[in-house]
Amino acid sequence: MSKYDIIVLGSGPGGYVTAIRASQLGFKTAVVEKESLGGVCLNWGCIPTKALIKSAQVFDYLKHAEDYGLKVKEATHDFDAVIQRSRNVADGMSKGVQFLMKKNKIDIIEGFGKLKPGKKVEVEGKEYSADHIIVATGARSRELPSLPQDGKKVIGYREAMTLKDQPKKMIVVGSGAIGVEFAYVYNSMGTEVTVVEYLPNIVPVEDIDVSKQLEKSFKKSGIKIMTSSEVTKVDTSGKGVKATVKTSNGEEVLEADIILSAVGIKTNIENIGLEDVGIAVDRDKILVNDYYQTNIPGYYAIGDVTPGQALAHVASAEGILCVEKIAGHHVEALDYGNIPGCTYCAPEIASVGLTEQQAKDQGYEIKVGKFPFSASGKASASGTKDGFVKVIFDAKYGEWLGCHMIGAGVTDMIAEAVLGRKLETTGHEVLKAVHPHPTMSEAVMEAVAAAYDEVIHL
Repeated sequence: MSKYDIIVLGSGPGGYVTAIRASQLGFKTAVVEKESLGGVCLNWGCIPTKALIKSAQVFDYLKHAEDYGLKVKEATHDFDAVIQRSRNVADGMSKGVQFLMKKNKIDIIEGFGKLKPGKKVEVEGKEYSADHIIVATGARSRELPSLPQDGKKVIGYREAMTLKDQPKKMIVVGSGAIGVEFAYVYNSMGTEVTVVEYLPNIVPVEDIDVSKQLEKSFKKSGIKIMTSSEVTKVDTSGKGVKATVKTSNGEEVLEADIILSAVGIKTNIENIGLEDVGIAVDRDKILVNDYYQTNIPGYYAIGDVTPGQALAHVASAEGILCVEKIAGHHVEALDYGNIPGCTYCAPEIASVGLTEQQAKDQGYEIKVGKFPFSASGKASASGTKDGFVKVIFDAKYGEWLGCHMIGAGVTDMIAEAVLGRKLETTGHEVLKAVHPHPTMSEAVMEAVAAAYDEVIHL
């Protein structure tokens, strides 16, 4: 039996990062992976979707070249080539993880791993043991009883990334990050897209002002939005698919070539031996303490399988913290109130901290500032005036409670707010930190100025 210090089950952005940090700390480490190194994020999630989105953005620019004083004769797209580029990017990233595994002398055990009592993992009939076993098996597309996926007419995000033919009509069910990103991509390439959302607003976890702005931008680009609506049944017996949608005005039947189900995720915790070991689970999540230890000594869990936010950067941070604690380092528990969320449709969305409503509900007296990109010189010059930056401060102490952005490139700007909140920065300090002009990022300073009645450019 092969013996290790640490075995990590799963090689997504939680698993492979955990393994690398463990190796750096001097642990003899192995990773168990049943499919491709990099997991969903690198192969079927974060990275290939961003490649698709980039193609859509470039095509958008070409279609609007005249807005920039340029002439392009009939810009067209090659759907197969767009899909292939996305796959090539994903393959390149997966090879990069292979290199990192080799560089850090981490063993890769290929196959489906199952936990065993006594700190063991069984992979394809062979047993491996370790002092510490970390579960990082991630999640997959969730299926609703009213929306069973057949992989052809009713699909999840994986199939949406590798369709052989571009659909003429698509219904996207769910308007979280996955739903609106694919809605943007397919709409940009000419597919007629309808988004169906059960809740009253699209991107429902975001601040209400952000939700309203995205709906406005999407409708302007030709995407049909149906909120407070639910797909109650689907009929795939014909050439395409028919979806019965229950709305506040009664039932409506929509026809399309394909339905993309983007209604959240389901954790990969079945058949991995949790019951055999006695690891506690609640509502589809493995229960852990602040350092990701389960109720059974020697077994840990990080990433989507635990109760924190199901985001790649959260999984990576959890894994690093977990192994540093194992190594005896002094580590602070992760602050889940200061995790940034990013959505990469156009306009992009980025946020951290409390929404305006959450701040009010928690009893804060607040100062709110908002700066629209329509008043930004850089946004005007770039032709990307949709959106705004919104900031929320505690009126009493100046604490930066929340920051919400929608606009071009805002996913690259949100880190300022994350770092500012981590360092307990006040609104006054943000105002006195000189921001470069002309940039999109100076809108953060302008929004703070608006909160304190000092805004210059409004």
